[in-house]
Amino acid sequence: MHERQPGSVTPLVSEVPPTHAPRGASDPPDPVPELTVAPPLPPDISDPDEPPAPPLATPPWGRRRVLLLNATFEPLTALPLRRAIVLLVCGKAEVVHGDAAGLVLHSATGSVEVPSVIRLRTYVRVPYRARVPLTRAALMHRDRFRCAYCGGRAETIDHVVPRSRGGTHTWENCVACCARCNHRKADKLLAELGWPLRTMPTAPRGRHWRLLAGLVDADPLWLPYLGETAA
Repeated sequence: MHERQPGSVTPLVSEVPPTHAPRGASDPPDPVPELTVAPPLPPDISDPDEPPAPPLATPPWGRRRVLLLNATFEPLTALPLRRAIVLLVCGKAEVVHGDAAGLVLHSATGSVEVPSVIRLRTYVRVPYRARVPLTRAALMHRDRFRCAYCGGRAETIDHVVPRSRGGTHTWENCVACCARCNHRKADKLLAELGWPLRTMPTAPRGRHWRLLAGLVDADPLWLPYLGETAA
């Protein structure tokens, strides 16, 4: 045995468990290196009298989502940022669109561009469900955030035939509506008010609508992959 000399310091060594690459996009996330956000470079200001641009606000990383596309560019789901980084690091996906601010995540062994849209390198077959769930987000996207009665900015949802008068909570009986029209309409029928509908409400069709049903705010870079109805 070796006696510990006075004043000596015993180094502490932390063991890092080995990582294993996931077998598919649906596998549980694997450990990834600790990542830090590189701050954006300061702008090149040629005029010393010109004030610098205000700093960019730090994005809410815990709630940040990344659009995942199939190998055929079909939208699949919105992933948490950490899961998207795992797919990129493991080589299972590639970046289609990076962060609009050009942010990069750095680790001790490399760097990864913060993605907004990624695409799987291998096609994944997803079961198709015909009926799209009726949610506030999907209905607002269907009606393009416009009131079905006056065409103004929609703020709420209205039942064309009020539920108090036998109306159902379905795609065919729900429309986006502004607060003013919702208050004026109350529990009346359109025939009693003499109001026309700008468009007839119908159930949306397409796989991307299942993704829109769960989205509240979509990155503008996602819109070309979510169909014209999301624009």
